[in-house]
Amino acid sequence: MRPQDIVVLLKIIALKHDNWYNSDLAQALKISPSEISEVLNRCKIAGLIDSKKRKVNINSFIEFLNYGLRYVFPTQPGAIVKGIPTAHSASPIKEHISSCSDVYVWSNVKGTHRGQAIEPLFKSIPQIVQEDKLFYELLVIADTIRVGKVREINIAKEELEKRLKHVYNKYFDASNSGKWFR
Repeated sequence: MRPQDIVVLLKIIALKHDNWYNSDLAQALKISPSEISEVLNRCKIAGLIDSKKRKVNINSFIEFLNYGLRYVFPTQPGAIVKGIPTAHSASPIKEHISSCSDVYVWSNVKGTHRGQAIEPLFKSIPQIVQEDKLFYELLVIADTIRVGKVREINIAKEELEKRLKHVYNKYFDASNSGKWFR
């Protein structure tokens, strides 16, 4: 697995449908079409996407994010930079944290906040994330799992499950649950 695999799967979920093309993902994520194809192949082998490489296996993906993400793609806060808030410094996590002196951001010259730099899962994230609210929230939750403390991680896990199950229930046929939501 590579960090961009997580980004691609989160984007597929944020699309809220399975009628997309590899080129759509490539353009939206600023990743080459060939890399999208490689990501989908790795995710199929890992059991995180179905055999047709169209629908994320939600339960497997949640399990991976909850128990493996922080070990496979760890990160530590870096220097103070200007950027876009992430982890517990952004919604939906910040609403659950009463006060926190640490601000975490993805470094970006157009960012509006100053805080400790968190390395994004993929380099294009700071440029593309504000185009899609659900995608941004999912990445914030993933970063919280990667860098957060126990309480923050527990909140992130709840928010992750709530969002993924909401997307499934709202946009996909429940009678097809064995195919998309395993």
